[in-house]
Amino acid sequence: MRQSDRVEVDPHKFRETLGRFASGITVVTTVHEGEVYGMTANAFVSVSLDPPLVLVSVDNRANMHEVLPKSKRYGVSILAEEQQSLSQHFAGQPQEGLEVPFIERNEVPLLAGAVAQLVCRVVDEYPAGDHTLYIGQVEYLDYRDGTPLLFYTGTYQNLEVQIRETPYWW
Repeated sequence: MRQSDRVEVDPHKFRETLGRFASGITVVTTVHEGEVYGMTANAFVSVSLDPPLVLVSVDNRANMHEVLPKSKRYGVSILAEEQQSLSQHFAGQPQEGLEVPFIERNEVPLLAGAVAQLVCRVVDEYPAGDHTLYIGQVEYLDYRDGTPLLFYTGTYQNLEVQIRETPYWW
C-alpha cells in the first residue's frame, strides 16, 4: 500500500467499532519442546470446508507468534460460559488457584469442558499488520451441546442457547 493510499483511522474508535461484532472466545494452545503455550483469542474463523481450514490471528508480540512456526500445530478450544476464568488466565490475567483442565488430542493440549475443540496443522502463515494469520488444516474435532462464552463491546457476555430437535441440514 502506498503511503498516499493510507487512510487515518482513530485506533480507539476502530477498536470500539469492531467491538460491536459479538464473537466467541477461544484458547489457542500448542506444545513445543515439552512446554505448553496458550493464549486467549477471539480472532478465529472458519476458512474452508474442503479441505477443512480455520484461521487464528496472533499478535506479533505474543509468545504464540514465536512458537507456532516451530510447533506447526495448534489446538482451539471454544470456551463454554463457565470458562471465563480460563479466558482471563490465558489473556495474561493469572487466576490464583486455577487448575487448567488440559486434555490431549493428537498430541496437542486442549481444554476439557469447552463446547468445541479442534486440532490443526499449520499450512500457511500470512503477515497482516501487527498480527500474523495462521491457517490450520483440521486434523481432529469434537463438540458438545452447551452455552458458549461470548465477547461483546469489551465485556464477557452469555447467550441463551435453544437446542433444536431437528438438526440443520447444510
